[in-house]
Amino acid sequence: MTQPIRWGILGASNFARKDMAPAIHAARGAELVALATSSAAKAAPFQDFCPGLQVFEDYDALLANPGIDAVYIPLPNHLHVEWSLKALAAGKHVLCEKPMAMAAADYAQLVEARDASGCFATEAYMIVNHPQWQRARQLLRDGAIGDLVHVEGLFCYNNASETDNVRNRPETGGGGIPDIGVYTYGITRWMTGQEPAEITHADVDFENGVDVVARVSARFPSFSAHWVNSMRMHPIQDMNFVGTDGVIRLTAPFNPARFATARLELHQGTVVTEERFPGVDHYVLQVEAFTAHVRDGAPYPWTLEDARGTQAMIDAVFAKAAAGQ
Repeated sequence: MTQPIRWGILGASNFARKDMAPAIHAARGAELVALATSSAAKAAPFQDFCPGLQVFEDYDALLANPGIDAVYIPLPNHLHVEWSLKALAAGKHVLCEKPMAMAAADYAQLVEARDASGCFATEAYMIVNHPQWQRARQLLRDGAIGDLVHVEGLFCYNNASETDNVRNRPETGGGGIPDIGVYTYGITRWMTGQEPAEITHADVDFENGVDVVARVSARFPSFSAHWVNSMRMHPIQDMNFVGTDGVIRLTAPFNPARFATARLELHQGTVVTEERFPGVDHYVLQVEAFTAHVRDGAPYPWTLEDARGTQAMIDAVFAKAAAGQ
């Protein structure tokens, strides 16, 4: 029997407790064995569904344990590079929450550390593991909507009342673009295989040093794009790929099951074909794909280089906004 990949988690965040820890525990080929937190109260809910979980009081102690093969890092954004590098230096495979770095230039040291360690490291960009997105990309590549002309994306929620949320704090790398712009921008790149030629417009509203509403337009080599991301609007998720002969629309593209059932619409003339993907957990699929890559060398759909490309877009958006354009 093949030995499972043994996972540890650095930090007992709410997201880790509700989503990623259960996903690691449920994933085939993976075993959740350790958690690093100094809070017994925060560790208890993890131990409820994962009896026998070993709890370390600090992150370094977990990384020093030879019985752990891979770590998941759900720490605040400003800590991602530091602890990813420490994990790689300790010989652990790394799955780190997005954005894995706060500037594209920071990826150079991550790539260097990955290559030097011989370990796998990537950003937790779970959506590319979901069958709705794999199906959408195949439809686009097969020419189901003709030539792509325009991409339109929305991903918004309202956390204005959560003043202590790390997303509302500049010192922890907060902001709507780092949190959800990575999805609208990154999935456009992943779907099309193109990089933006120019960020043509960036209208960004800030509060307390973090972006809360961003209206961004870009030109790619063969299509245009416009995205709205906000932490001050009613929740909505919608992605549209508009071509000469049809439209691919996803109505729960980023947080299916929790937001709504994953649904893909293919519009061709007056005919609309709908595909649904109920009961799919892309967090579990992400862990299984990561594990298969580490253990068997299976292809993995998102690399550090992919993440760096999205961060380069984010850097360009903020630069455009700072220039008042």
